[in-house]
Amino acid sequence: MKQIGTYPSLRMRRNRKADWIRRLVSEHNLSANDLILPLFVKEGSKKKESINSMPNVFRYSVDELARVVEKACKLKIPLLALFPYTDLKKKDNKGSEALNKNNLICKSLRFLKKEFKNDIGIMCDVALDPYTSHGHDGIMRNKEIKNDLTLDILIKQALLQAEMKCDMIAPSDMMDGRIGKIRTALDKKGYTNTQIISYAVKYASNFYGPFRDAVGSKNKLKGDKKTYQMDFRNSSEALREVALDIKEGADIVMVKPGMPYLDIIRTVKDNFKIPVFSYQVSGEYSLIKNGIKKGIIGEETILESLISLKRSGSNAIVSYFSLEVANQLK
Repeated sequence: MKQIGTYPSLRMRRNRKADWIRRLVSEHNLSANDLILPLFVKEGSKKKESINSMPNVFRYSVDELARVVEKACKLKIPLLALFPYTDLKKKDNKGSEALNKNNLICKSLRFLKKEFKNDIGIMCDVALDPYTSHGHDGIMRNKEIKNDLTLDILIKQALLQAEMKCDMIAPSDMMDGRIGKIRTALDKKGYTNTQIISYAVKYASNFYGPFRDAVGSKNKLKGDKKTYQMDFRNSSEALREVALDIKEGADIVMVKPGMPYLDIIRTVKDNFKIPVFSYQVSGEYSLIKNGIKKGIIGEETILESLISLKRSGSNAIVSYFSLEVANQLK
C-alpha cells in the first residue's frame, strides 16, 4: 500500500476523537442479519435442559422450540441450525436413526414449519455423528471410516430433510464427493431450490468438545476424526476443498472453527467470491463466556469476536451468542 500523507499534516487520531466519528468511519458492522442461531433439541416435552460445558445454552424438547424461535424471529435472525441430542438406545454403528422420519430433526422441522412457515430459515447438518454408537460422521469398518459407503446414507439423509422442508442442507461430514452426490439426488427428486451449505473447510479441531457434550457424542467417540477432517496446519488444502465443493454444486461454504481460522476465511473469500459462513464453535463460545464470568475479559469481547469474523470475510456467523447479541443490536 502506498503511503498517503505524513505527520503532522496527517493525524490518524482525528478520526478516532469521539464516538460519533468512530461510528461514521467504521468499516465493518454487525447486525442480526449476520447471525445464525444454533439450537439443540432432545426427546420429551416441556423440557429445557442446561448444558454444563456451555453456559446459558440449552437442549429443548420440540414443543419448547417455539418460544426461542419466536424470539429469534422478533429479533430478525434469519436462520436456525438444528442439532439433535439422540437417545443412546437409538444409536448404532451405522447411524440408522438419521433415516427415521420421526427422528428429532424431522419432528422439529415439521413442528417449526407448521408454526413459523417461512418466517425464518432452517439449516440441518447432514452427518452421522449424532446417530452412531462410535461417534464418527460416517460408516466404520475395521476402525476405518468408509467414504463411499457413507455417501449412500448421507444422500438418503439429505433427501429426508428436504422432504421435511429443510431450507438449507448442510453436509458437515467431510466425506469426499458428497456435495455432488447430494446435489444430483436433490435435483432428481425435484428439490432444485433446496440450498446446500457445505462445511467445505472443517478442521480436526480441539475446540469442539462442548458441542460433542451437547449432542451426547463426547464420551462415545472412538479415536479421532483426523482421517477426514482437515489438518489445522494446512491452508492451501482449504482452497482445494472449496473449489471441489463449488464445482459439485455448493451454494455457500462454511469455515469451521471461526476465530482460529480468520486467515482461511479471508483467503477463501478473496479467491472464490462466494458467500462464506463461519462457525464460532462451542469451544470458542465457552472460553469467552467463562472468561467473562471470571472477570478475566469484558462483555465487549463478544462483539469483538464476531466483528473479527465479519472483518475476515464472513457473510454470516453461526454463534451461540446470536440471541444475546441480536437483542443488544435491536
